[in-house]
Amino acid sequence: MRNSRTSWIGFGVRLLRRSIISCSIPLVLIFAIAATAKAPRPNVLIILADDMGFSDLGCYGGEMATPTLDALAADGVRYTQFYNTARCWPTRAALLTGYYAQEVGFDEMPGTPKGEHRTRPDWAHLLPEYLKPLGYRSYHSGKWHLDSTPVKCGFDRSYALLDYDFNFSPKHHTLDGEPLPAVKLSDGYYSTTAITDRAIEFLKQHQDQYAKTPFFEYVAYVVPHFPLQAPPEDIARVADRYRIGWDAIRAARWNRIEDKLHLPGELSPLESKIGPPYRNARAREEFGDLEVWHETPWSELNDKQREFEAQKMAIHAAMIERMDHEVSRLIDQLRAMKAYDDTLVLFLSDNGASSEIMIRGDGHDPKAPPGSAATYLCLGPGWSNAANTPFRRHKTWVHEGGIATPLIAHWPAGTAAKGELRSAVGHAIDLAPTILTLAGGSWPTEFDGKKLPPHPGKDLTSTFASDVKIERALLWWFHDGNRAIRQGDWKLVAAKGDAWELFDLAHDRAENHDLAEAQPAKVQELSKTWEATLFEFQKLAGLKPKKP
Repeated sequence: MRNSRTSWIGFGVRLLRRSIISCSIPLVLIFAIAATAKAPRPNVLIILADDMGFSDLGCYGGEMATPTLDALAADGVRYTQFYNTARCWPTRAALLTGYYAQEVGFDEMPGTPKGEHRTRPDWAHLLPEYLKPLGYRSYHSGKWHLDSTPVKCGFDRSYALLDYDFNFSPKHHTLDGEPLPAVKLSDGYYSTTAITDRAIEFLKQHQDQYAKTPFFEYVAYVVPHFPLQAPPEDIARVADRYRIGWDAIRAARWNRIEDKLHLPGELSPLESKIGPPYRNARAREEFGDLEVWHETPWSELNDKQREFEAQKMAIHAAMIERMDHEVSRLIDQLRAMKAYDDTLVLFLSDNGASSEIMIRGDGHDPKAPPGSAATYLCLGPGWSNAANTPFRRHKTWVHEGGIATPLIAHWPAGTAAKGELRSAVGHAIDLAPTILTLAGGSWPTEFDGKKLPPHPGKDLTSTFASDVKIERALLWWFHDGNRAIRQGDWKLVAAKGDAWELFDLAHDRAENHDLAEAQPAKVQELSKTWEATLFEFQKLAGLKPKKP
């Protein structure tokens, strides 16, 4: 990559000398060529967290020690209005296809046959397939949660962790599509470290064999998704931090968010009726009254509950802080390859923090140390609400708490911005077209003999340099019966079975003041647009929808 840059700069200099002599080429063109030479086609590294809250990172207002990601933010840009889909597999589909998950068969809609919502149509390709003809090599390490396999979808190498209930001893994982032996507890495996090890392995191989070829690497961690499990030394470091309770943590985070991110409006209040989105009998039987099943003031908990809850949030923090440490190893590898300046690093989360409480896998041993391999703990609604500060609701809901994600973009060769905020409204569907543009391509109208429908994603490249708006008609959500649409600063949202709520996000980002009753015309307008969009997606999916 650096050789490519040098050759282009040399060409610009020679051209400049000739133009001065002959006066045959405008100086504006010369300087345009020189400017382009400063930012050649970048390598791209996407880092995806799983179930991480909007304000967990230090640079987004959290109290967690995340120096690596904070440094990337300080040397790059942070987005304050970026969105995911509210759930893991739909976000992965949107991120890698550039389409809404519903468009590519990766989330249910009314009329979808049961069990038939996780298979892409034959026209829906993944980003690495578009990058390959442009000369990129692609690598994947971590969670997959899509159909097919990475190596059948354009990735040249892949370590796929397919078993999400075991951070210390997964039973199902593959290397380049081939099964690997089940991990034993004695092997010293931890998912975040293992995913990073494989990602670095692929980068080293790339440097050894393909140094002149740009790369795309997708690193998908499985933390801090439940089960809450982390190395004991990481838990010990933060063991006492959360004894002050979620009310105090939320208030402190909101103060830092006001200072760091300047979000409009107020901190959302606790909602006493909100708890896990799904009932899990196994967890109910195991935890009973020890668990706090709804958003509840910390003062109303008894001593045992406070101790139990404080331990869980400490493990959540330990998982994120370990992830930050492993990201530092990825950055060190980029530096060792002399690819640091020429690599666009993007960090985000697949959905908001989760209020789910369940037990899966091998179950939960209450006598084992919390956070160890024998335990199965979940964050729950109290701490999930704190992790999503200042927003309402959680993963699976399409209120801001479920769909708002941090996005850090860091690219030294491509932008001079340092520590700046970006208010552009973006979505996971925007990343694929942005990367394809930077790679020197454009979104195809057909690929591999199949015609592609118009894609909804937008190119974010202009936002790397300055805080400009992205012109778009709307953003749309539907998951588990939860509905939302954003058009400009207006957002219409409804939880499953509830009436529409209307919010002006320019003044009320945390959705505290419902304007539906005061603005019935706007509710009608946006609800009709939501229904019309659903109708188009249903037609694309081959369903037989009723006209809105």
